[in-house]
Amino acid sequence: MNEAKPDINKVLFMHLVSMLAMSAIQQMGKLVDPNTGKSEINLEAAQATIDMLDMLEARTRGNLDAEETRLLKDTLMSLKMNYVESKDRKSEVRGQRSEVSSQKSGGNGTEKQTPNIEHPTSNADLSTEARRAKAEGQEKSDPKSASAEEDKTPKYHKKYE
Repeated sequence: MNEAKPDINKVLFMHLVSMLAMSAIQQMGKLVDPNTGKSEINLEAAQATIDMLDMLEARTRGNLDAEETRLLKDTLMSLKMNYVESKDRKSEVRGQRSEVSSQKSGGNGTEKQTPNIEHPTSNADLSTEARRAKAEGQEKSDPKSASAEEDKTPKYHKKYE
């Protein structure tokens, strides 16, 4: 009976790694959210999930068999490569948006018209006040929340570039 327990723990460990990997892939916008039917990008959450797997790898080093170690290392390598690709793709999309808005701006002295394009981030990235303003279609008047939204650099996570 003692031999069955390590097999269960091995399966549970592999399932945990797979669950975290699937979460990160979904957070990078590479999978459709089954609840909403949409693909949402939240790179900060994806980076936090990858950091959890990094921590798990560091904390379990020396305690895993070869198959578990290979699964964890391969998963981390794949997720980090996909993260960089997703981040680059997001930068390209922002660059294309700025080109579109500069092409649509009129040279006849009128105000610059920018298209109302939603950023591919989830509402979880916005403060409660910003979500309310977004839902009501109003401009944010609080300069503190505007500066907090502009600063999208992760404060607690390392970068994979």
